[in-house]
Amino acid sequence: MYFTDRGLEELEERRGDERVNLTWLADRMRAFVDANPEFEDAVDRLATFLARDEGEEESGEEKFSEALES
Repeated sequence: MYFTDRGLEELEERRGDERVNLTWLADRMRAFVDANPEFEDAVDRLATFLARDEGEEESGEEKFSEALES
């Protein structure tokens, strides 16, 4: 288990039965970055990862490189 899994497990336990839309998620991510600007790059990379289609032909490494460049 990764250290970050604890937060994911808490999220699933507390809010796992809720349904949310991506507008809500984007708003929450913006609020997080506003409160924690040092995490802006990581949040942006996560948002880019989530926004891209899983079926894209690019490899994960290419997607990661593009996210770093933007």
